[in-house]
Amino acid sequence: MSTDNTITKTVWQYSESLPEETMEFLRGVALDYCKVKNDVYRRYSGVGSCNNLTPVYGILNEMRHCGLREQLNLPSVYYELAVTDAVTNIKCSWGTVKHKIGACITENENLSDDDRKYLRTVLKLGNVYAAILNRQEYEMPRNTAGLDIDVKRLNNLLCRLTRRYLKQPKTECMDSFRISPNGYSYKDGAMRIVCRIPRKRIAIPLKDDRTFDRQIQVIVRKNDVVLAVPVETKIKKHADYTGTIYVHIGSQNMFTLSNGHIYGASLEGFTDSETERLTWKNRERRKMYTAYTQSVESGNAIKAEKITVNNLGKSKYNRQKEKERDRTTTFINTEINRMIKEEKPARIVITKPATKNKTKIYSKAVNRKLTRSFYGYIRQRLAYKCRVHSIELTEIRAGWTSSICSACGAEGKRQGREFVCESCGLQTAASLNAAKNIEQKYVEKTQDKKETEMVNMYKSGNK
Repeated sequence: MSTDNTITKTVWQYSESLPEETMEFLRGVALDYCKVKNDVYRRYSGVGSCNNLTPVYGILNEMRHCGLREQLNLPSVYYELAVTDAVTNIKCSWGTVKHKIGACITENENLSDDDRKYLRTVLKLGNVYAAILNRQEYEMPRNTAGLDIDVKRLNNLLCRLTRRYLKQPKTECMDSFRISPNGYSYKDGAMRIVCRIPRKRIAIPLKDDRTFDRQIQVIVRKNDVVLAVPVETKIKKHADYTGTIYVHIGSQNMFTLSNGHIYGASLEGFTDSETERLTWKNRERRKMYTAYTQSVESGNAIKAEKITVNNLGKSKYNRQKEKERDRTTTFINTEINRMIKEEKPARIVITKPATKNKTKIYSKAVNRKLTRSFYGYIRQRLAYKCRVHSIELTEIRAGWTSSICSACGAEGKRQGREFVCESCGLQTAASLNAAKNIEQKYVEKTQDKKETEMVNMYKSGNK
């Protein structure tokens, strides 16, 4: 099946309740998987290995002969995937470092245009960047010839910025691991996976009869496991999906369209109630932590033990958090599906995400609310659903879409959730005003682009 006509999605498969012996084995594999990843991070996340991460086979060969697998007695079907996962994460961390350095280059007013060109060129050339970090000789990139730059100063700047942002990855996830297709098989309604004893497999009874032939993520829970399986699904094409809708993504109402339709109304009710519950819960837990500390300091071991057993556990706390999160994500996905089904758009226009003001100091309550915001998740799921239904998702700059009047173009004021324009007297919901501004801005941008193309065609025809 062509990759242009398919998209990857994750399906979930659940096991039956498993005996404690099997659960102990699975927890042990997950723990060793974590140890292998952390060992790879320790060995290869520094500047000395930044140019040796691709291809991964070199690192795999070194890790095969380092003795760690034999020490842990971990089968290769788990060991090698742990190494590969860790190398992938190290590559991602280097991408993050380069992105942050690029932002610093843009913001640094002491750099000239030639300085910026040299630094950006070096960041794109991995072998040159690695040579600079390791103080090695390198050949100057061709497109930097003739630049008026101080190479030593700029190389030192790159090294300083790299030291500032480069962190050694570390994982504490000890409840999951991946397994390749040659590490499992199916028999009698169970998935049989490789164990530490050669030529022996452990059976994991499944609740359904689906079988797969790809890498699977195994998530270990208290008495069972969940399998996360990536599968290819065919992209849907709808002949009756026409037109364009303009969407403002908000916190109170998830989607407000320029035509006045609202989807995901009262999203804030889900997030605010849970934020308030966690605020109260954490306040009470803090009191228990204080009481525990006082008991330990006063030598009251019995009371300290009682508080530890009855008040400081996190199983119920985490279970309730996960339950509320699942409830919210289900609501979000349901409303996205409903909007697509009812509006039938060929194109959805939204604004690009705005960055949080890093200079502003937020209260604990606001920070907790921002941390629990589903804004990024909404955008991620909307992009995925658009891909599934062959809908074009377009992002435009958000500038002025919330502060100007959609009726007259004058600057207005927000009063709570309302937008008021003193120039023309418009009073409407701030989200609706923003959605209409998104529509106007996109239409103007499209018209300007068409006019430019026509002018260019006219000029090329007269040559």
